[in-house]
This record gives sequence, C-alpha cells and structure tokens, in this order.
Amino acid sequence: MLKKCSSRVDEVFFSEIKDKKVAVFIKREDALHPFISGNKFRKLKYNLRQAQKEHHDVLLTFGGAYSNHIAATAAAGKEFGFQTIGVIRGDELARKSVEELHKNPTLKFAASQGMKFHFVSRSAYRLKTEASFIQDLRTEFGSFYLVPEGGTNALAVKGCEEILTEDDSKYDVICAAMGTGGTLSGIINASKSHQKVLGFPSLKGDFLNNEVQQFVTKENWEINLDYSFGGYGKVTETLIHFINQFKKETGIPLDPIYTGKMLFGVMDLIKNDYFAEGTDILLIHTGGLQGIEGMNQLLIKKKLPIIQ
Repeated sequence: MLKKCSSRVDEVFFSEIKDKKVAVFIKREDALHPFISGNKFRKLKYNLRQAQKEHHDVLLTFGGAYSNHIAATAAAGKEFGFQTIGVIRGDELARKSVEELHKNPTLKFAASQGMKFHFVSRSAYRLKTEASFIQDLRTEFGSFYLVPEGGTNALAVKGCEEILTEDDSKYDVICAAMGTGGTLSGIINASKSHQKVLGFPSLKGDFLNNEVQQFVTKENWEINLDYSFGGYGKVTETLIHFINQFKKETGIPLDPIYTGKMLFGVMDLIKNDYFAEGTDILLIHTGGLQGIEGMNQLLIKKKLPIIQ
C-alpha cells in the first residue's frame, strides 16, 4: 500500500513578485508518484487500506471524463491489485467507439490501467450519493469498495493531514487549491495555531465552506472565491500565459484546473500587498498534471494558446 512520505519544498523566485518582501515556497506533492500524484496519493492511501481490510477486490468511484481522480484510482488499482470501475459523467460517451474514447487522454490512460467504465447521464450522475443509486450499482457490478467523487471522505482527510510535516510549522501561511474540500480539511487539521490556511476553489460558489466544516474544528482558515476563472474546467488566455511564464521561470509545471489557479491567486494577492512584509508562504502543489493534455485538446479547438 501507499506509504507515509514527505515531498520536497522548493523556494519560488518569480519575476512578478521580485520586489515584494515575502518568501514563497512550494511543496511538490506532484512528485510523490508518477501516476498517483499529489493529493490523490494522500486521499487514496487509507481508503486502499480500508478496502483491503474489508476484503474487497473491486474499487468503484466517480468522475468526469478528464478527472485526475479517475486516472489516479485506475493507476492505484493496477498497482495494488484491485479491479476498478469508473462511473463517468456523460452517457453520450457510451456511444463512442473505443478509438474515439481513446482520443481522451484521461480515459485512455485509465483504460490502460484496467479500469472499466460505466457511463451515466448528467442527471443520473447527480444521484451518485443516493442510497438507491448506489444499490443499483451493487446490483449490476456486485460487491465493491466505494470511493467518493474526488476521493473525499474521512479517510481521505486523514491522508491529507500527512501533507504537512513538523518542518512546515515555520511557515506563516499555507495555500492550496480546492475541488471537494478534502485536501484543505486535512491541511487545516495538521496546521499549527499560528498558521493561516487559504483555500482557492476551482469551482464557483461558496458551498465548500460547509464541506470543510464537516471535517475540521479549527478556525484558522478561509476560502478565497476570486480566482476560479469562471468555474471548474474554465480557463482564460491570461491564466494560460501565467502558467507558461511560471514554468519558464521556475521549471515547475502547473495544471490549469487547480494549482495553476491557486498560484495565480496567490501571486495576485502578493502583488496587491495582501500579505504582510516578512510573511513566509507555503504553496501546496496537488498534482493534476495529467489533465494538461486533455485541456490542450480543447484549447486547440478553441484556437487558444496551449499550455507548454
């Protein structure tokens, strides 16, 4: 099973903030594993152990056609001997040939790892937490260990608490991107009382406050809603330019759905003197780089610049 480990921390030197008197560091969770990277490594760790403890040999989970979670669960299944089933949003995909499906890099990779797909309509997908819907899946597929969409549950939060180590207590502010809220919840639980934790959602709306509050008791955190770029999967030329410039200057690749938006937000806040002089800021790179190829396919269709 996935073992406890820590990732390296790199200091960030970026031209847009070179005159600001703050120090910025990035924790390279994206480098934990070639396929089960970033927060997916953390979220799956204890879920895989629980599945093994309950003697399951099948994992079933949910996601969109470009989901980091789908890709990571498929890879984890192959590596640790689980069959995997992905319930994929969008029943129109079921009508595509294998060749057409494999034009989607995420689904192609997941299939190569042995994942079987079950495509459902968007309206049916919204029922994914309903007991009757899950029972229908058990009737069709038999016994399985259920991993929620995005991987977030109490075991995932437990795993994400291991993102921070004692060495990270020296930082004043910790920043992370948000999807379902599990990663930020784990970081909050592991943070020290003198630290401030900032979350940057990739989705529109303020519902994530309630999601996080299910798992935490501390109050040293807040969610910044200003950098979603219109919502999940939405990007702009400004964001693409930022991601490319950041990689050119630092050598660190960013995904456009999560960490890229968080980095853009933090740099914008620094430029606008949001943080006091002398603040040490730790950014969490939560992976998701597998999604770049799929995003570039969409950008090419829209005649927009691609992510380098």
